[in-house]
Amino acid sequence: MSKNITIGIVVFDGVLTSEAIGPAEVFGIASKTDALNGTSVLLIGVEEKASIQTEEGIRLMVDATIADDLSLDVLLVPGGNDMTPLLENEKLNAFIQKQETDAQWLGSVCAGAFLLGNTGVLDGKQATTWFGGETRLQTQFPAINVVHDKPVVMDNRRITANGGLVSYRAALTLLGQLIGADHAKEVYETLNMDRLGDWSEIEASIHASV
Repeated sequence: MSKNITIGIVVFDGVLTSEAIGPAEVFGIASKTDALNGTSVLLIGVEEKASIQTEEGIRLMVDATIADDLSLDVLLVPGGNDMTPLLENEKLNAFIQKQETDAQWLGSVCAGAFLLGNTGVLDGKQATTWFGGETRLQTQFPAINVVHDKPVVMDNRRITANGGLVSYRAALTLLGQLIGADHAKEVYETLNMDRLGDWSEIEASIHASV
């Protein structure tokens, strides 16, 4: 039996591209499979405008905004280099707190953990953030049980992860929780992630003669 679920990914000007696109791609691929046929992946803007621009300068159209009446099964919050305006955004904080009640899973990548921490939804939970930012997260939000040196952390309907391409790993981990490891592996293989080598292999190809 397929599951029809709605994945919401918060996006904003300055969001780090891979942290929004990674989960969108993972769940977008999964939505084409029998297991998640009909699943929706929504990019949810913080401001009421049609598009946002990522930190890397890529323009993304949004599907909805936090002002809309949305029913989500999963809410994912990526990070950016300057999260201060978002931490001070009362409407965004209220939106996240509502999803803590309504959604099945809440998650973050990189500095997105600071947004979740700011709303209290990580209190008493294990969580992580970008590699090297764990101490800052613990200091700012002492009620969180911050985990160091672990790329993906799950605890009681929460999933948090380091930044960048770890967002793909986090999304695959969550996908496995939702529909099983075998289906998640199919998406992993569709992305050709099983073919990625370590840096020594990449470095060798750089220095190889043309």
